[in-house]
Amino acid sequence: MAAQFGRRLRKGALATTVAAAAVAALSASQAPGVTVDTQGRQTAADAQATPEAAADDGAATGNSPYYTDLPPLNSPNPATPTPTPGASAGPVATGPVEAGIPATVLDAYKKAAAELAASKAGCNLPWELLAAIGKVESGQARGGNVDANGTTLSPILGPKLDGNGFALIQDTDNGAYDGDTTVDRAVGPMQFIPSTWAWAGRDGNGDGVKDPNNVYDAALAAGHYLCRNGWDLSTQADLNRAILSYNYSQDYLNTVLSWLEYYRKGTHEIPDGTGTLPANRSDGRHTSGPTTSPSAPTTPTPSAPTPQSPKPSTPSTPAPTPTDTVDHLKDVGTQTLTATAGQAFDGKISARAETKAGKGVGKVRVRFTVVGDTDATFTGGESVATVATDTTGVAVAPVLQAGEKTGGFTVRAVVVGRTVSAVDHAATVTARAADTLTRTSDTALSCTAGGEFADQVEVKATNGGAVADKVAATAMLVGSAGDTTENDKGPYFKDANGNAVRTLTGLETDANGLLKLPKLYADDTAGTYLLRITTTGGATLTVELTVTAAPTPDPTPSPTESASATASASASATPSA
Repeated sequence: MAAQFGRRLRKGALATTVAAAAVAALSASQAPGVTVDTQGRQTAADAQATPEAAADDGAATGNSPYYTDLPPLNSPNPATPTPTPGASAGPVATGPVEAGIPATVLDAYKKAAAELAASKAGCNLPWELLAAIGKVESGQARGGNVDANGTTLSPILGPKLDGNGFALIQDTDNGAYDGDTTVDRAVGPMQFIPSTWAWAGRDGNGDGVKDPNNVYDAALAAGHYLCRNGWDLSTQADLNRAILSYNYSQDYLNTVLSWLEYYRKGTHEIPDGTGTLPANRSDGRHTSGPTTSPSAPTTPTPSAPTPQSPKPSTPSTPAPTPTDTVDHLKDVGTQTLTATAGQAFDGKISARAETKAGKGVGKVRVRFTVVGDTDATFTGGESVATVATDTTGVAVAPVLQAGEKTGGFTVRAVVVGRTVSAVDHAATVTARAADTLTRTSDTALSCTAGGEFADQVEVKATNGGAVADKVAATAMLVGSAGDTTENDKGPYFKDANGNAVRTLTGLETDANGLLKLPKLYADDTAGTYLLRITTTGGATLTVELTVTAAPTPDPTPSPTESASATASASASATPSA
């Protein structure tokens, strides 16, 4: 079923010299590890199908057939023709027909890439990659055969994955997406199989529904799928891994890379429903190829009677797959799952698929799902990960990363395509903590009664000697070292309204473990006071504050005393007769 990459003859092929020039032009711009085939298209000849790519999710499409047509050799950016004087205004073609992408489909790709740029900036997902995959999977939703909301006007379904020339994937959605209650089929413009859509599906158009038949939903889901595992698609190795994980085929990788290169050189928007359909599929099937625009109905011509076909033979029962032989799933050595908020869990999460006799079953997909009120995720930011079991039947989930929400939740393991009891793993996220607090300055803190302290209190939190960031803290003014209640006199903070406050809650250390308290003020009571700062984890620091009495002003003479003193001085100065 592999595509005959680089060997098929194409209609209207250019002369050898022109093809050679195209090859040279493409070669000059290739990324490391990328080569050019005999027709001048980008390939990854040295990209090997890695176990990581194969085992991670079993391919988004279930390795369903895909379109193998390649982009034309001519540039998608010819010079724009000069308008004819007096000609009516209208859309001007800015490239060959294959460079045109239906308007709604193009909009969906660009919006999905923009959302990923904000939520997973390190992935560096180009919208042209979504366009390349959309071209190969469904011919851009069958030439843009979608309504104004981006939903396909008719279902786009891949062949039955019944093991007859394709993978055998038994029904996982009770026919909800693909209409088949026996086996699964790839669905929609980006051709997700139901078991993958169950966790990868997204609502891309904000209507509250995750619909694989909607190009906005499917494009956003494809973007998140390609950006999992922490992949950076600006690097060739990660780009190859991501594409192979979508459909595990070297020819598929080469075909997508060719369209990616083509779209990067330029595309233009065309009306919905006017795009071209590819003509060849990897399973050898040929499609019509022109456009999806409906043609005028024709009157059928009567044909000669068709001889009665012989009675079909009863199909043979396919051999059971590894998944069919799984009797149960069990935990194998999963350690205690506890992590501090923001940190990775040390314990590995694993499950083993076994037959009734207890023998491990390899090549079985096990889906791990984070369940509960938590923001913990697996590596790459997803709450679901599907991993194939190894030869001993063991599947190990990716590293689990704690979020900021504390408390317990569950990681549930199930066998994809087989109804057996799930295995639950309990996990707990504890709050960020500090075990030590120290002042960043040794300056004594004092002021006069009724005044304000010149220096603000700043402390640094550490835990096990390391910086303790985002740790919750409380500051309280107390009367003595052993007092746990708030003092009702002495220094105080001010709230937003200028009122005296002697307890501050909801404080948090910054990225460097530092906490700087607001300015302190003193009432008119002199004395020595204590400020106690505590954090989650038990760190405590008591800071001494000194309030000195206001200085006593010099006594001012009364008016009577002043007048008497003046009179005496005057009399003494008068000469006697």
